[in-house]
Amino acid sequence: MAIAGGSFQQGLSGLNAAQRGLEVIANNVSNASVVGFKGSEAEFADVFARAFSGARSSAAIGLGTTLSSVNQSFKQGNINVTGNPLDMAINGNGFFKVASTAGEMVYTRNGQFNVDKDGNIVNSKGDKLQGFPIDSTTGRVSDVSGVVTVSQAAIPPSPTRGSGLELNLDARATAVPAAVTFDPTNLNSYNNTTSMTVYDELGQSHIMSIYLRKDTPNNWSAYATVDGTQVDVGLSPVTPTVAPAQAAAGALVFGVDGKLSTPANASFTVDLSRFVTAAGVPFSSTGAAPNSYTFDMSKVTQYGSAFSVQNLSQDGYTASPFSGFNVGTDGTLTISYANGKQVDVAKIGLYKFQNPEALQPVGSNGWLATQAAGSELVSLSEDSGFGLIQSGALEESNVDLTAELVAMISAQRVYQANSQSIKTQDSLLQTITNLR
Repeated sequence: MAIAGGSFQQGLSGLNAAQRGLEVIANNVSNASVVGFKGSEAEFADVFARAFSGARSSAAIGLGTTLSSVNQSFKQGNINVTGNPLDMAINGNGFFKVASTAGEMVYTRNGQFNVDKDGNIVNSKGDKLQGFPIDSTTGRVSDVSGVVTVSQAAIPPSPTRGSGLELNLDARATAVPAAVTFDPTNLNSYNNTTSMTVYDELGQSHIMSIYLRKDTPNNWSAYATVDGTQVDVGLSPVTPTVAPAQAAAGALVFGVDGKLSTPANASFTVDLSRFVTAAGVPFSSTGAAPNSYTFDMSKVTQYGSAFSVQNLSQDGYTASPFSGFNVGTDGTLTISYANGKQVDVAKIGLYKFQNPEALQPVGSNGWLATQAAGSELVSLSEDSGFGLIQSGALEESNVDLTAELVAMISAQRVYQANSQSIKTQDSLLQTITNLR
């Protein structure tokens, strides 16, 4: 009977493998409560000796086992609602990108963020969240990413530049006789009226009233006043009448289907020169047409039903303090103000890689890009391939504690079995040594 020391090596490799497996399990268990943590799994491979010539023997016995790799599992963790708008969970395959204090771009699933003294959105390490700025005027998203910042400054006032009506005029209404001159104080000089609040350049509010008068079948006139002063309505550019003559009115013509046919673009311009002259308050000193704004009539109809107003809209607002913010599922960061105004300021991009398992872990639930992981891909919309952002929630660790405890028991049994193989080999060698 030939006794070799190979079984010692085999048993020792088994002990080492079981120990490394236990270390991976222990690391998973210790991070089971860490937000965004991704568990790992140890993979092992058997070891065989090979002759210098490269020949293999069909009767060869392996030399034990070795740790082949430790692979991270990027499966989705449970999402826990927190209510904090700066807590963000990713439901999908994407990563947040942050600029570390060391100047590296780090990818993470940990969505615990806060705002620093400069308004930057950062994590607990001070790493700055990356996103794409949105032009507040055009709504265009920049192609170049940068630090996402929440400004808590008040929003300055903005004068009304556009407004709109969504209403129905009663086709059965009786036309006002041509001999009756329009007068906002004479109820018999128009058929219907409605009002909305508009704003001047300083953010001061004014009441604009719209008066609708039926002249003949399918033909109506639209008059307007601001704080009781008549203003001119017409096609752009408006030709204001000279006070104290009656202000110009916009002509509305409807087709047999009840839809607006004139003006062709369904838009009027309201010239506020009369109001500015009377009140001494500039409505707007800037823009292509100072002291005027457009009036959208595209949703005005004339059906055989009662006069009804569905919606009145305008784009001006007064100065207002910051009141809060939120992040949409598409990553849009929106700041809200006390006057109800909301401004989209940035899009938080989600990033992914073809082979995320090849990303390099750097601690604090962060990874660095590697060549083996593939090229960085980014999404600025609700793309299921990248995932959705849920504000006010966090992704829990994806470690299954029950499975880890079962794996721990199994690793313990493997460790004990390998210890027993070494013990048995030692006993055999002891027997040979004692032979006389």
